[in-house]
Amino acid sequence: MKTIGIVGGTGFVGSYVTALLTEKGYDVIIFTRDVSKRKNRPHVSYAYWDAAKNECDLTAIGQLDGVVHLAGAGIADKRWSEDRKREILDSRVNSTHLLTESLKTSGKQCKVFVAASAIGIYGADDSRHTPFTEDSQPENDFLGTTCRVWEEASLQAAPQMRTVIVRIGIVLGKEGGAFPQFATPMSFGIVPILGGGEQMVSWIEVEDLARLMIFALEHDHVSGVYNGVAPKPVTHRELMQTIAKIKGGLKISIPVPAFVIKAMLGEFSIEILKSTTVSAQKTLISGFKFNYPELDGAVRRILSQ
Repeated sequence: MKTIGIVGGTGFVGSYVTALLTEKGYDVIIFTRDVSKRKNRPHVSYAYWDAAKNECDLTAIGQLDGVVHLAGAGIADKRWSEDRKREILDSRVNSTHLLTESLKTSGKQCKVFVAASAIGIYGADDSRHTPFTEDSQPENDFLGTTCRVWEEASLQAAPQMRTVIVRIGIVLGKEGGAFPQFATPMSFGIVPILGGGEQMVSWIEVEDLARLMIFALEHDHVSGVYNGVAPKPVTHRELMQTIAKIKGGLKISIPVPAFVIKAMLGEFSIEILKSTTVSAQKTLISGFKFNYPELDGAVRRILSQ
């Protein structure tokens, strides 16, 4: 396997996947709408892709030995209006259909398809906080339904090639994801605790996530659905207090009541306040080793960058 295509390769997680792949000697083709604005660099080139227009560079597809599919509108970027919810769904499902159909017609040498999903497919914890596994049933709400349909689209690649779906947890990294939103108020001495603070957060450090994606590419025994979360989930309060402690300085914890979050974020507040404990057991059994299995080490790594 020498040439890997990445859809969503210019984003937060995709940038890490690209960097690690090129370090390992792979050639990477990033599929993007803005090819004219991108300059090829060593081992990285760009190919045209526009899911909204159902257009893709099929010549580039024909060069691929493997694909990582990360495309999709940000879940937390905007308030969830009906139009925004449609965009979240369509950006995932339509792009996946375009990719799998393009691979069927032109990707004859492609052997593995690694696709993102999200732990939003699961509902809220039960009273015992029994961890969700890959066999748990999807929740019948917007995000659960979106992830289910998204995964069904990804599985269209399975008859042709080995297919892996990674259900991604809360991604922690300096340049994007949730971490800057958590850490920024602390620069002003404030540690906001959302809701009761006891909701469980199933997280993963961004470089570990990128490594997991590449592990799935490289190991033939990895197939099907895997949870992309660290082995030790924490409460929201523990997460915030750990970041505050490692950042140092005097900080005051300020509770932000659930009704305030609901008023600010509308339907998306459900995901902020929801407790979701997700198991990493299947991922560990596969042989993948986390560099940052515990929150303290992950936060120290992020803040040292």
